[in-house]
Amino acid sequence: MRASALFLAFSLLVAGGCSTDSRVPWTGNGHIQPWAENRSYWQYLERPILLLGATDNDNLFQSENMVSHLDSLKVAGGNYIRNTMSDRDPGDLRAYYRNTEGKYDLNRWNDEYWNRFESLLEAAWEREIIVQIEVWDRFDHSRDPWKGDPFNPANNINYSIEETGLDSIYPLHPGRNAQPFFYTVPQLDNNKVLLAYQQLFVDKMLSISLKYDNVLYCIDNETSGDNEWAAYWAQYLKSGCGSRDIYITEMWDDWDVKSETHKRTLDQPDLYGFVDISQNSQIPGRDNWQNAQYVMDYIKEHRRPVNSTKIYGSDRGQWLDRGITTEHAVNTFFRNIIGGFASSRFHRPPSGLGLSDTSSACLRTIRMIEKTVRLWEIEPAMHLLNGDFSTEVYIAAKEGEYYVIFFTGHEKVNLDFKKFTDSYILQWINAVYGEWENSAVIAGGQVVEIDGKKNFIAVISKQ
Repeated sequence: MRASALFLAFSLLVAGGCSTDSRVPWTGNGHIQPWAENRSYWQYLERPILLLGATDNDNLFQSENMVSHLDSLKVAGGNYIRNTMSDRDPGDLRAYYRNTEGKYDLNRWNDEYWNRFESLLEAAWEREIIVQIEVWDRFDHSRDPWKGDPFNPANNINYSIEETGLDSIYPLHPGRNAQPFFYTVPQLDNNKVLLAYQQLFVDKMLSISLKYDNVLYCIDNETSGDNEWAAYWAQYLKSGCGSRDIYITEMWDDWDVKSETHKRTLDQPDLYGFVDISQNSQIPGRDNWQNAQYVMDYIKEHRRPVNSTKIYGSDRGQWLDRGITTEHAVNTFFRNIIGGFASSRFHRPPSGLGLSDTSSACLRTIRMIEKTVRLWEIEPAMHLLNGDFSTEVYIAAKEGEYYVIFFTGHEKVNLDFKKFTDSYILQWINAVYGEWENSAVIAGGQVVEIDGKKNFIAVISKQ
């Protein structure tokens, strides 16, 4: 039985691939891609967009309230979600058919799992929401989740421990890289039996996702694995898509984005069409900003969008002793936007704020600022700030046109307008409430003192 099942797996692999049906929302040049005029940002439907997100689940297609949650995100100003292909949470559907004896058949699908996945892509597409898919999640395949995993030889009819080299338990944290599941590719263990079934899963995913033009791809969730695994799957995704352009990244677990680990992505712009440095949000304070700016500078010769599909931080979280609090999440969100990120999304609770009153207000704040300032036209401009501040102040500008200054505390900064004779409008917005407050007119030709308060953003534009 096992030999015939493996033959079927290879047969499906050859016959499957990335086919699409006649109902194809794909709109050609309108698909998500780096903006032609500034490749640090995304464009969709042939216009530049800033991606903002906040959702309560990382695999939203598994949620019963998926549609209403997307609607709530849209109302808050969001247009970006993370979707892992994960199935480890209580109540989640599995991708595979399960027989009456409780065993999975990796050659047969659970249609409801895939229908829900397509329903998510369809609903997001209808709302012009971009979906960043994570293909593999290491937490699905170790510790307690592995005990019920369809890929576990004890749980399926397709292969044995001896045929795959997989064990029935993997009790260590997946960061220890003890799970052979992530070493199947030819450049590593060359585990042909298991790799064939992994390919079938990816092919099935692509047969659905390639119908939609609002999809980005990330290989793994916060991996500390080998480069060969990530590169194999990035190439595999590309090879299955014909002439279509899709954009792929990898999310490395190393919090230090200046490390050699992250060079795997940064140094391969042809393979990885964008960068995700979500784990940088585990770093608080000014280092969070400086490390991100290091990445921006590093890729300046091959500019690509820099995404953060996870912003950690919540007063209910587990890292309060390191300062990864609600305040940290809010500050990181605005640092990201002012720092030139193409996307920022609040992580699910309790590790992040999810779609909450606070995160919704933050999204609304940026959308309100966008009505005055085209954010993709401004760049970080810390050189414009003079003084030694006790709290953090961040600025981006198109000098002489727009200035956006975020204050994390009460500080006074001086801006030099001596070269500019125009008048400017200074508007204040309360960043954590998403509300405009007082405004004033600034005369050019002088040095102007800006007196900022905590969690306020100064928006200065030429009158």
